[in-house]
Amino acid sequence: MSPKPPGKPDRRDGWMPKRRDKFIKMQPDYHLIVTEGTSTEPQYFQRMKEIINLRCKGRIEVQIFGEGDNTIRLLDRACNRAQSSPNTFKHVWVVYDTDDFPADDIDNTAFRCKAISNSETVYHAIWSNQCIELWFLLHFDYFQSDIHRREYYPKLSNYLRRLSHGKYEKTRQDMFDILLPMIETAIENGKKLESVNAIKTPSKSAPGTSVHELICKLKPYFK
Repeated sequence: MSPKPPGKPDRRDGWMPKRRDKFIKMQPDYHLIVTEGTSTEPQYFQRMKEIINLRCKGRIEVQIFGEGDNTIRLLDRACNRAQSSPNTFKHVWVVYDTDDFPADDIDNTAFRCKAISNSETVYHAIWSNQCIELWFLLHFDYFQSDIHRREYYPKLSNYLRRLSHGKYEKTRQDMFDILLPMIETAIENGKKLESVNAIKTPSKSAPGTSVHELICKLKPYFK
């Protein structure tokens, strides 16, 4: 009888080289948030950042700057910060209110964000017409009436008082925590407004906001 042909080496023999798993350190996603305001918006997003750092440290890094500038100049400041950073930002979020700024500036900022985006860095125009308080209101109800921003504040105060949180002030530092339980409602309402304003420019989208785009992108890290 001919000898049995050699079979495949038995892994249990001990002489087979063991596979060495290679661990590749993943770089975090870098996000830059640059806001027109120096109080309301930075404080809102700063609290979001704190929660992200507690939950997902090392997976994502968020930097926030309240520039105190508007529209076109705000985008220029965002570009300067992104280009001077040692890190490559995957997303740059330019957050601004339309207020009473010229329509061309409002719309051109959004157009420029798309124009300068590339495979490495995407620039997002995160605008609110008229102001970010519209985004806050959308946590409570859907609004489609074009009212002046001054009317947003008493409406917000009424909703906050129902929750025993007192009067709304632009300097409040607890808005993110108060509104977080209703975040899904705000996203849904923001998307409904987006659908209504689908063929309109930001300056003509009254009321309108794109804040939900930023929130949807970062929500997996904080909720």
